Amino acid sequence: MDIKDFSSGTYRQWSEYRSFSPALINHEWTWSDASLNTLLERATHRLGELNAFSLHVPDVAIFIRMHIAKEATTSSRIEGTQTKVEEALQPSKDIPPEQRNDWQEVHNYIVAMNQSVRQLVKLPVSTRLIQDAHRKLMRGVRGTTKLPGEYRRSQNWVGGASLKDAVLVPPSHEEVAELMSDLEKFLNNDAIHVPHLVRAAIAHYQFETIHPFLDGNGRVGRLLITLSLVSAGLLARPTLYLSAYFERNRELYYDNLSRARTHNALAQWLKFFLVGIEEIATEGVSTLRSVLALKDANERGPINNLGKRLPLARSLVEHLYHTPVVTVTDVAKALRVTYPTANVLLGEFVRIGIVQETSHRARDRRFVFGDYVKLFGE
Repeated sequence: MDIKDFSSGTYRQWSEYRSFSPALINHEWTWSDASLNTLLERATHRLGELNAFSLHVPDVAIFIRMHIAKEATTSSRIEGTQTKVEEALQPSKDIPPEQRNDWQEVHNYIVAMNQSVRQLVKLPVSTRLIQDAHRKLMRGVRGTTKLPGEYRRSQNWVGGASLKDAVLVPPSHEEVAELMSDLEKFLNNDAIHVPHLVRAAIAHYQFETIHPFLDGNGRVGRLLITLSLVSAGLLARPTLYLSAYFERNRELYYDNLSRARTHNALAQWLKFFLVGIEEIATEGVSTLRSVLALKDANERGPINNLGKRLPLARSLVEHLYHTPVVTVTDVAKALRVTYPTANVLLGEFVRIGIVQETSHRARDRRFVFGDYVKLFGE
């Protein structure tokens, strides 16, 4: 099918509302719009740069952890949470009680992403993988009573106060299993010749249109993008996340998804998506370059004037890349030194500007590796 001939689906009339049933997507896709070729080439090129760069960065797994923390906070913020990257890196006990629900949602996203990526070694992007991710996302947070890990068994809606005035009423729950099976086949169909970036874009649109869960669809849908790119081999490691792009272009994001349904404007959605891939991949390379520059600056910087404490100082710097928010107790345990030694060392790090104290309290003082965290800030 040429994308210009795309027909998004049909409406199904019920007594007081009508639901939207999207067309199936598991088939060949072509396009006569030459601008899509240019955008696809540019996005693929930038993604390739990010992929190659990530393969040559020492200890890249450390930095992926920060990427995932940023993605988790950004994706969750789209849904209304207020947790920041720095807070996401802290243990639950350090979070004020009124903020712990938001923190837990972000933490669940981190767990879901990490475990889903590990599962890709033996599983394709599939119903099982998607439902497992949803179960982890919903554990102990808002939506925990709304069938975690199971496709919905009732009608839901998007926007509005009820089905009568909803912005979108997704397909009936009776259609969800077939539609999700079709989406799964599309992502894994080797018999069709559709570039994987185009597949990821179409799959995200389709997932958001199906809205297969009672809650958490937005977060799962955004997580699905990265998982599909890793599964397809376009990313060797999970280093690209589109939530930041979607958030800073939130109105365009929702408008393009909506117009694909209401005006069959799938090509415009693809263009928006591919621009996002290029933009975020470019930012990803820039961030990794900045991380390497920071490492070099710290290795050549004031810690070399710490005399006999230099070996411990170097160990602490390396620990801070793993855990950029620490307490004195954390450092004492990680470096296997006494509390007073850890306290003095952190005091030196504050003095030379590597960490900043953020808690300003007598006990369990908290310190942040600020220059590093800022590289992944919102």
